Amino acid sequence: MALLHRLAVTAAVTTAASVAALAPAWGTPLPLPLPIDGESADRLVITVSESGGPADAARYVLSCHPTGGTHPRARAACGQLDSQTEWGRDPFAPVSPAAMCTGVYGGPATARVTGHWAGRPVDTRFDRSNGCEIARWDRFSVVLRMHGS
Repeated sequence: MALLHRLAVTAAVTTAASVAALAPAWGTPLPLPLPIDGESADRLVITVSESGGPADAARYVLSCHPTGGTHPRARAACGQLDSQTEWGRDPFAPVSPAAMCTGVYGGPATARVTGHWAGRPVDTRFDRSNGCEIARWDRFSVVLRMHGS
């Protein structure tokens, strides 16, 4: 019985050493920094301009998880962002240059979104210059606060 115990211990030590040898030399990755003072890690600054309506042209801060900021419909905007977020896909990705888009013009409205979402930096622009861009804008209509879309 002692021999079986000694063999089991030896096997466990050998396995642990093998696993440790396979670990990367730089160790385990560092965790993402935690928000300070209850601030959300998912925080965006949204600037909309040229929208045609004074109530639409504005700058908002949107925090999610927990919900906060100056966005007037923060809870709904966070919900819209959550619904657009899938693992491994950038919800803010621009329209592909190879996309076939209709020549429909949606107006001069533009928006810029910066900050962090789902652990990644965000710095993207929106416009309504063609059918693809209008569809992209509409996927974020609550976030971008464009009335009538």
